[in-house]
Amino acid sequence: MFKKKQTINPNGTDTLIGEGTVFEGKISSAAGVRIEGQLTGDVRSEGDVIVGEQAKVKSHIAARDIVIAGVVHGNVTAKGKLTITSKGQLFGNANAASLIIDEGGVFQGISKMEQAAQTGGSSGTPAAASPELPQQPAAVAQPAAPSFGGNPVVL
Repeated sequence: MFKKKQTINPNGTDTLIGEGTVFEGKISSAAGVRIEGQLTGDVRSEGDVIVGEQAKVKSHIAARDIVIAGVVHGNVTAKGKLTITSKGQLFGNANAASLIIDEGGVFQGISKMEQAAQTGGSSGTPAAASPELPQQPAAVAQPAAPSFGGNPVVL
């Protein structure tokens, strides 16, 4: 009588806009989206968004990872990696943790790179930088420094 709720795998492709298809509207998906045709409207995905080589997209795209092999007019936001292939074209702003543009790829816009998960504190200083500061004075103050002609040399 009651069906068990299925979990949607964000690693799989759930939605396909095929070549020769024209779509207008918003897409919201818990899984991946692949666009091979023409799309006008916003795309939000918990998974990956792939824009195929023949695709023409006028959209703002937000997803985990985004691969652009076709033409995109609009802003894109990737929580992880944004890849523009050698045949890909992005005309709009990009916000991603990682940005890859293959030779021949086109990007016209402003890019902003943000870490997917911030590791630093609220001071804006990376957490890895703090332990290095106390180590530098300790290395200089070592008494067993090499010497030439009786004068110590600080390295």
